Amino acid sequence: MKKLGLLYEGKGKRLYKCEDDDLLVSEFKDDLTAFNAQKKGNENGKGALNCQISTELFRLLEKNGIKTHLVETLSDNEQLVKKVEIIPIEVVVRNIATGSLTKRLGIKDGMILPFTLVEFYYKDDDLGDPILNDEHCLLLDLASESELEELKRLGREINSILKGFFLKRGLNLVDFKVEFGKDKDGNILLSDEISPDSCRFWDIETNEKLDKDRFRQGLGNVKVAYEEVLKRILEGNDQ
Repeated sequence: MKKLGLLYEGKGKRLYKCEDDDLLVSEFKDDLTAFNAQKKGNENGKGALNCQISTELFRLLEKNGIKTHLVETLSDNEQLVKKVEIIPIEVVVRNIATGSLTKRLGIKDGMILPFTLVEFYYKDDDLGDPILNDEHCLLLDLASESELEELKRLGREINSILKGFFLKRGLNLVDFKVEFGKDKDGNILLSDEISPDSCRFWDIETNEKLDKDRFRQGLGNVKVAYEEVLKRILEGNDQ
């Protein structure tokens, strides 16, 4: 599928028009950003790793009944995806307390939550992606009540699938962010990506962080960590 004009460039990807008006080419970048892009970096090969990881996880979710925007992988760092209108709500699903949750609520870092926590954040860099409740979403006309319930349901269902998948591969799925969009028929599809850029993975035995926190916290070996996540995904699939 030939790329035509650049439609959008975000922190981690570029989206291009192509010959089919209902499809886009999503190109994964090597850029790293944290703290609302206040910290920036670049890791050669990171984009290709995220593309492959996201492809594997989207395929897994599709097999388990989750509809996604993914059509096919075109190259090491490119996917062909369905064109969607992104719902400007980041759906964050948490299993273990860390990051902003511990700072906001004073919860001990590393505490296993008694239930799966689903949070909404406003996808707006200028505002710093503030946390939202349902009424905020309705006030801003971001989604309807039924759509908000569907986003929560999908977040929990995706968590149930991925949490068990990664436990078998020696990783705790601490938390993750997902985004959804509507296709031309109004169907809600999982969009964007699922990768170490948007998830926190801790090794079950050592609690070693194998995700973008290595960049956020200056731990180094970012690419090595992403390679380890991909290795465990692929090795587990071979069993």
